[in-house]
Amino acid sequence: MDEAGIEELLDELAERIENSKPVLGNSQKRQVEIGPVFEIIDEIRDILPEELRQARIIVRDRQGMIEAAEIDANRILEDAERQADQIASEQEIVRIAEAKANDIVEEAMMREREMRVGAEDYADQIFANLETNLDNLLKNVTRCRARLNSGSAD
Repeated sequence: MDEAGIEELLDELAERIENSKPVLGNSQKRQVEIGPVFEIIDEIRDILPEELRQARIIVRDRQGMIEAAEIDANRILEDAERQADQIASEQEIVRIAEAKANDIVEEAMMREREMRVGAEDYADQIFANLETNLDNLLKNVTRCRARLNSGSAD
């Protein structure tokens, strides 16, 4: 369930409160069946850990991409070094091989940096979305509590 699902549950909670009977003719105090209210709260709780779990998966996936890029960089570096060792017969050939190996290493490091930045940007977007969803949920819960508390203050 996503943010819309949380909104629906909060709307249902607010509707139950609004449609409940006033206590002794006082419209600011309401009689609410606690069973369905607690069920709605439990559903909201069930939703939140899923989003947090998804955020952890994203972080783990990002780390996996970084490790894969490092493995690729190391493999490319080893390949370049092996090629350089095989061509060591003449000075010019060795110089060309070293230059090529350096180019390959630089390219691998550049690819690793690009992948790292992309993974971090992606994770940041997911966390920003999660933060927005949690902020909205917190605002709605605070609003509902304020309604409940303002109703019980009379």
